Amino acid sequence: MTQTETHLTQQEPQKVARKDLPLSCPRPGEALAGLHPRVYLPIEKTGSAVCPYCGARYQLDD
Repeated sequence: MTQTETHLTQQEPQKVARKDLPLSCPRPGEALAGLHPRVYLPIEKTGSAVCPYCGARYQLDD
């Protein structure tokens, strides 16, 4: 795991609004775009999701 990926897993979950769905990681415009392929994460049912590649955590805000 890279230093950036380790930092992400230790952070608070990133807030995501319903208007920003579908949720993908890395999100558009993030510096992580080159670290792993874009993956779409199912967040609607549980309200949270974790990226299987980098461990970034997301939480549905509304």
